[in-house]
Amino acid sequence: MSTLDDRIAQWQKMTAEAPDDMAFFSLGSALREASRFEEAADAFRQALEYNNGMSRAFQHLGEALIKLGCNDEAGEVLTKGYAVAAERGDVMPQRSIEAMLGKLGLPLPEVESAEVKRAKVAAESDGRMILDKRAGVPQPKLDDPPMRGPVGQYIFDHFGQVTWNQWIGQGTKVINELRLDFSKPEHQDVYEQHMLDWLGVTAEEIEQHVAASEAS
Repeated sequence: MSTLDDRIAQWQKMTAEAPDDMAFFSLGSALREASRFEEAADAFRQALEYNNGMSRAFQHLGEALIKLGCNDEAGEVLTKGYAVAAERGDVMPQRSIEAMLGKLGLPLPEVESAEVKRAKVAAESDGRMILDKRAGVPQPKLDDPPMRGPVGQYIFDHFGQVTWNQWIGQGTKVINELRLDFSKPEHQDVYEQHMLDWLGVTAEEIEQHVAASEAS
């Protein structure tokens, strides 16, 4: 098991050699875990430069800024992050951001929910398009779930073909950078966790989706 310093060094190497939103987000998360909040905030800002729809980067940037005593900037970041999370249906980041805005004494912005936007896209395209959860824009639907089980169904119900093709490229990079061997179950788990992190999905969100599907 790598140490926290090892993980920080690994992500610093990746941000230098293959910078993208997830590399900087992962670096920021490791720095945040090490209580290096100023460096973490810089990493989360870089992640948002690559992907300004990354609600968890807004969440964690806001947390880091609060730790640093920068409440005014934190309020601006969290207000924008709340709107992004609500519009994309990122339930867990939205709840965390809502709690932090409440502690800062700031109101919640009015936004159109992801459910409403998703329904509009489906109706206007006769079901051929989907509001992609990561990109926040309509994309062609996948033909089928890309894998078996709840994870595959969640991806099918929330992401489009463009985003999935992008992950295939990103996933190849993860395999090569981390030297994953799919004959090892633990390496399969690492790959899946990177996939979910890149898509911005938590295990709890998948569980809630399964429960809602079974109840309907």
